[in-house]
Amino acid sequence: MTTLTAEQMMEFLYGLPDQFTDSLEMTFDFASHYRKPFQNIVISGLGGSAIGGDIVRTLAAGRASLPVVVNRDYHLPAFVNQNTLFAAVSYSGNTEETLSAYQQAREKGAAIVCLTSGGKLAQMAANDGYPVIEVPGDLVPRAATGYLFAPLALFLEEIGLLKNVRMEIEETIQVLKWQRKMLNPQVPQPDNPARQLAEQLKGSIPIIWGSSGLTEAAALRWKAQINENAKSPAYYNLFPELNHNEIVGFEEPAELLARFVVVILRDQGDSPQVQKRMAITRQIIENRVREVIEVSSQGQSFLARFYSLVYLGDYTSVYLAHEYGINPTPVQVIDYLKAELAK
Repeated sequence: MTTLTAEQMMEFLYGLPDQFTDSLEMTFDFASHYRKPFQNIVISGLGGSAIGGDIVRTLAAGRASLPVVVNRDYHLPAFVNQNTLFAAVSYSGNTEETLSAYQQAREKGAAIVCLTSGGKLAQMAANDGYPVIEVPGDLVPRAATGYLFAPLALFLEEIGLLKNVRMEIEETIQVLKWQRKMLNPQVPQPDNPARQLAEQLKGSIPIIWGSSGLTEAAALRWKAQINENAKSPAYYNLFPELNHNEIVGFEEPAELLARFVVVILRDQGDSPQVQKRMAITRQIIENRVREVIEVSSQGQSFLARFYSLVYLGDYTSVYLAHEYGINPTPVQVIDYLKAELAK
């Protein structure tokens, strides 16, 4: 693959709302074959191809009557059987862990649907007679989150397993278009929240905290985007769990803690107790770390609020790469790892 430029990554980010618009135009002619009483849904993917599954999982937790599991492994859980709806998600279509999981799902008799831009996964599905939701392949996986989430969620709505997806995606498009007016590179630092955040994070070790529910996958997304785009370490955890372990680790070594910048992702849906925990936790750590930053979601629906946090984090990670003077697009370490594994 030809190395893309930093400017192209910015173009990818700017186009995220259009991915949702394109997804709304998709049809699922095969959906009638999947209207049956499944016992569970398993979504298999890695990296940028797994984030869509994480969003579906957190969305489904509050409105679906069956569990959704995201599988990031070569092997499937033992419970997968003919009553499982299995979704193989690989942007490239060549992710070896996902291909392995697909083969196991086929052997177990699961109902299979694939989401990909092509590759081996599309070929295998075509040979085996399983439907493929095909998305454009001219992005990098971490910039294709709209394509890796929305078609799958819309398909689940089509077969009656999720509700209100289309309506929430329509609001998400409007919120993201409003955000990008403030976040795009033409907006100078004093008026650009993502540029401001990048400046605050420069030279630090970012710690991203969300809470179980809406901001859970958003915190993971922030962490992964800083890793891949800014080539920088970053870590995440969740309330209330972090109050039972991680919070104790903010005493020593003081010189390392002084380089931490903690970003707390907040949402109007956070429970009152979690909001109290966030406030108390901030009081405990704010004199021990370099800075504590709070970021609040925007919009009304679950998806709009979720993606408002994700979009800000995506732009922040690319501006952080610019602060470090590096191209955010290549992931040379991952490419090296894959090449070594292929030997």
